[in-house]
Amino acid sequence: MNKEEIIQPVYSVKNFNLWYGDTKALKDISIDIPEKEVVAIIGPSGCGKSTFIKSLNRMVELVPLVKTEGSIHYNNQDIKKAKAESLRTEVGMVFQKPNPFPKSIYENIAYGPRIHGIKDKKTLDGVVERSLKGAALWEEVKDRLDENAFGLSGGQQQRICIARALAVEPDVILMDEPTSALDPLSTAKIEDLIHELKKNYSIIIVTHNMQQAARISDKTAFFLNGEIIEFDATEKMYSNPRDERTDDYISGKFG
Repeated sequence: MNKEEIIQPVYSVKNFNLWYGDTKALKDISIDIPEKEVVAIIGPSGCGKSTFIKSLNRMVELVPLVKTEGSIHYNNQDIKKAKAESLRTEVGMVFQKPNPFPKSIYENIAYGPRIHGIKDKKTLDGVVERSLKGAALWEEVKDRLDENAFGLSGGQQQRICIARALAVEPDVILMDEPTSALDPLSTAKIEDLIHELKKNYSIIIVTHNMQQAARISDKTAFFLNGEIIEFDATEKMYSNPRDERTDDYISGKFG
């Protein structure tokens, strides 16, 4: 038995369908997402990418009139049977636009651990330092922890949001176009960070940027009109896609 056969996927999605009211947004999605790899979700606007990753931590349920069918298992547990709050602790989320709280840098990171009952200052100090180091931001902000996070650059704010996600010790980090609002230098820093983070976390990232998916992901899923057209090792998909629609999208014929 080779190694791949015995590794359980972190997510196993089977025949998953989702409607917003009468509009079917996801159609019969089946995919196994491996642990401690970067999986990129690509596809044109409106094809279901963000809806899909928001289904993985049940955030999509916050939208009115959502209905789902099929199953999503996270670490072998049906997510419908999990408490949404505990699921979202284990599955962190980083959004398209940096969204730090209007608080100090320190309080942004300490917020989640405080909610989970950590009150001891020394413990919180350790969590804040560890999380900021994990987000490659500690050296830049260690002397400014009492300053408002809004005073940071856009790229730094996005790394604050990543540090905030790390502070509650998740297993998975979902990223919904985390660099689309950032300049090229900040984007490169986030991409370097993703390479580091995958040693300890499973990362699922939605990106519009074909080159970014090629640079950072181990596997790529191509979505089109709410369906998965192809899912494979990134290098293989980019060099020799099985489906003509994948080839057309990657080569820029539409999108």
